[in-house]
Amino acid sequence: MQRINAGTSAPLFDIAASRRIEHAAAAALPPHTLMQRAGLAVARLAMATAPHARTIWIACGPGNNGGDGLEAAAQLQYRGFAPVVTHIGNDHLPPDAAASLQRARDAGVRFEDVPPAHADLVVDALLGLGAARAPEGPMADWLRRMHAGPAPVLSVDTPSGLNADTGVLALDFLAPATAPAAPVRRLCLSLLTLKPGLFTAQGRDAGGELWFDDLGSMPSAERPAARLPGAPFAMPRPHTSHKGSYGDVAVIGGAPGMAGAVLLAATAALHAGAGRVYVGPLDPALAPLDTAQPELMFRAPDALDLFALTVVCGCGGGMAVRGPLPRVLQEARALVLDADALNAIAADGAFQTLLVARARSGRPTVLTPHPLEAARLLATGTAEVQADRLHAAQQLAERFGATVVLKGSGTIVAAAGEVPAINPIGNPRLATAGTGDVLAGMIGAALAAGRSPMAASCEAVWRHGDLADRWPHGVPLTAGSLARG
Repeated sequence: MQRINAGTSAPLFDIAASRRIEHAAAAALPPHTLMQRAGLAVARLAMATAPHARTIWIACGPGNNGGDGLEAAAQLQYRGFAPVVTHIGNDHLPPDAAASLQRARDAGVRFEDVPPAHADLVVDALLGLGAARAPEGPMADWLRRMHAGPAPVLSVDTPSGLNADTGVLALDFLAPATAPAAPVRRLCLSLLTLKPGLFTAQGRDAGGELWFDDLGSMPSAERPAARLPGAPFAMPRPHTSHKGSYGDVAVIGGAPGMAGAVLLAATAALHAGAGRVYVGPLDPALAPLDTAQPELMFRAPDALDLFALTVVCGCGGGMAVRGPLPRVLQEARALVLDADALNAIAADGAFQTLLVARARSGRPTVLTPHPLEAARLLATGTAEVQADRLHAAQQLAERFGATVVLKGSGTIVAAAGEVPAINPIGNPRLATAGTGDVLAGMIGAALAAGRSPMAASCEAVWRHGDLADRWPHGVPLTAGSLARG
């Protein structure tokens, strides 16, 4: 068993692939072995989480996820704990679950029709992988109760009601109406495979601390649906380096009233290691010098030699970005398109044609939409994007031939023909104006240094989130501070 942390690199398998892996593992073992291993893993994590628990409430559903909970109850009973099981079942349990039910009864586990009034730990074994409907009736009531109470909640495989492919909750027990007075400690033990939905959309909040146990299964030949990229490897700079070794970045944006955005992106590129950074403001009144950062070189956008530059375009661009955008799309050596550049492309078929033509010419491009910008590019709604973030990012990547960084909880990096990456770090402190401009500048610096679009995006997204996670408590996290981090 391992704790999944920020630096973990691992494949993520969707529901269909996880089912195939489960069937193959079960077929290679004596009957009931896989469920016994799962139940023991759950029991071990429960004991480690609440070693002095007097009462452990285990809520079990009618399928094999419930069987894992029943097996865990038997294992806990054997070890001197006092599990209390509430079971939503019937006379037609799957064979393994039926066997675990009998084992729990033989062990003397206490069964009740209603949850105990108090528990030191709650185990959610109601619905597992691939549950197709929202919890309802007693199951929904139990879920709301466990997530509104003070006891830690340990979910078996996935939190009940969470779509393991998309990270969308069918029953939103995270809603403020059900929120407890104090934060509930949530844990999730993913079994056999790690699932993409645990790392994006609502999955990160619903699952909380994530643990993984492969139950002794062999590595799978299944193609993963996504991957955790792991922490980027910091390459030491040779002593013979010079300012031309790490590329030149030009940031074009900053329409009147939005100059801060272009300066944030430029600052981030500078502090992320770009050799030289040019600022191409779209506000002609912007002073041609940042006295706090004299390293930034100001140029009129039409004076920049785009063929030699990695361009970050769109930060604070407003409607003014439409002017230089055709030239940027046709000439930039490498390109990061953000914010108003994306909105302009979404609204104009001619810009979309230029973007696709750019992909055909083989020049690297990264798009960095938030969900609303992604929805505009796909001519759909934000809710549809958030309903399946992986699919939306892949659609955009294939449509425009670009690497796509779909921002949000569990930022997704996708490119045509590649396994997408889901970034497992970052926190709500990044939900403030300007942090997206900072990320665009960081990606630009990595591209300018010669990274591939996928590698540059994964590296920048990880560092962006890692800075936020390591930010000192009590110190405000502003985009300006983040850019210099």
